[in-house]
Amino acid sequence: METAENTTPRPGDASVPSTVIGLDIGGTKTRGVRFEDGRPVRDESTGSSNVQNVTREVAAENLARLFAMIGGGQVDRVLAGAGGIDTDADARALADLIEPHVPGAEVTVVHDSRLLLAAGGASTGVAVIAGTGSAAWGKNADGEEARAGGWGFLLGDEGSGYWLGREAVRHSLRRMNKGLEPDGLTAALLESCGVDDPNKLIALFHSEDTDRRYWAQRANAVVETAREGLEISRQLLDQAGRDLAELAAQAVRQLGLPGPVILGGGLGMNVEPLQSAFRAGLAAHGITDVRVLDQEPVFGVLQILAEQA
Repeated sequence: METAENTTPRPGDASVPSTVIGLDIGGTKTRGVRFEDGRPVRDESTGSSNVQNVTREVAAENLARLFAMIGGGQVDRVLAGAGGIDTDADARALADLIEPHVPGAEVTVVHDSRLLLAAGGASTGVAVIAGTGSAAWGKNADGEEARAGGWGFLLGDEGSGYWLGREAVRHSLRRMNKGLEPDGLTAALLESCGVDDPNKLIALFHSEDTDRRYWAQRANAVVETAREGLEISRQLLDQAGRDLAELAAQAVRQLGLPGPVILGGGLGMNVEPLQSAFRAGLAAHGITDVRVLDQEPVFGVLQILAEQA
């Protein structure tokens, strides 16, 4: 596995404030790390506090639980990365939920892809998130930024966990309409959903009791059956990887960069067939400096703060 050159600030680096809290707010969970003099001293997780995925009330409750574990009090800086941060208003809405827990601290909210690039040890390049959702973000040496995807599950999220879960449902329903018996992917999906007939997937998919996080978690049915050799599941992972590569290539072209492209997120970091397809898709565009993140994005917080100092 290739890794970027580690430019993460060292403990005691004067460019980083004494007490920093880093937050990585995903569609499924919120991870918080408290740094004292550049060293992680507390590392905890709660449910999602992304207001794109949960209600404002649930987000507030999860943040309260997290700060109860990692501590608030005297904090110099908080840097939070979250999906769906597309406008200043989005960032402000999330900062409003964080600030009561850290009175006097400077709170900054950015798109979570920025954490990923920094965690890869790169100050320029393109970061691609493949988790519950998907997005690509990058910047070049001139400070120009570019994004691709990140439109949310109704318009995009191609190559994401949600996309794979939805495609597994569609595959199962197409087989049902053709009068075919459930195959391995459908069987795995039905078991994961706790239903016994593909026809029941329709109501379940549209139910208020399931959301995009629920269906993103069904991606595991695709991953496991691909590992067992099922061709349709392998094809879905290949398509996911290539769709993610297209997002990355769009950002690379806008920025005029040769790379690096850094892949992260739960799927991106852990599913090898998707990684292979991602590399192949980028190679077709002449992009060969492709890396897979080897640490959690939240640890990119200190790098971002050092760059801003």
